Amino acid sequence: MNKCIFFLFLSASLLMTSCISTRDLVYLQNKGGDSTESTISAVAAKPYRLQINDVLSISIKAIDPKLVSIFSTVNEGEVGKSASSLYFDGFTVDDHGNIRIPILGEMNVIGYTLDEIRLKIESQLLADYFKKEANIFVTVKLAGFRYTINGEIGSTGTKTLFQDRVNIMEAIANSGDISLLGDRKAVTIIRQTPTGTQMNDIDLTDINVMKSPYYYLQPNDYIYVKPLKQKTWGTGKTFLESFSTFVTLLSFATTTFFLLKK
Repeated sequence: MNKCIFFLFLSASLLMTSCISTRDLVYLQNKGGDSTESTISAVAAKPYRLQINDVLSISIKAIDPKLVSIFSTVNEGEVGKSASSLYFDGFTVDDHGNIRIPILGEMNVIGYTLDEIRLKIESQLLADYFKKEANIFVTVKLAGFRYTINGEIGSTGTKTLFQDRVNIMEAIANSGDISLLGDRKAVTIIRQTPTGTQMNDIDLTDINVMKSPYYYLQPNDYIYVKPLKQKTWGTGKTFLESFSTFVTLLSFATTTFFLLKK
């Protein structure tokens, strides 16, 4: 009989610990204990430096559109470019770190920021083809902000957002949110840089994550959401699911006890 009491106590303990706590599910909690409103200043994101296989969208304009039409790969009136059209019409950074621009030829861009490339193109245009009076206006953008997300998330895969800056919360929201069995306290960010691969875990339940240099993503970041231990245990996500598991175990234990007693 003492064994049964011990088993019931152990099962009850497992029941209480197997449920997923609200503290593990709520994003950006103020864990300092201060209930007053607080302001968190996010760390300024470092300018992105181009890597191999990045795709650029480059637009060159002037007072007279005919003067710059030879430098463009798309029609002047074309608007609303899709991700697929930007892939084919954009400028892809090759294995040597170069892009090929009509007339200007090959230009090395690996490791440069978008502003540095814009200034580089403007300087070459003014030096070789135009005078300042032509009012050359160059725009250089990435052909979509691309990231890959996997693990305990609503929608896995490679996503493309047409905006300049994306934070981790926006990326998760655009991927269907983390499931109940996803570990919000240790989301892994894998980042490729010109000097190598960086990997870091961030806690999305803590409001101080906004101070992390990984809060704002960089293009081509890989995000992995690990599963909670409850998924391995199979005890259930909610109290009702855990209670159902507990009842099943209790029924099995009781049946086994009476069979052995006989």
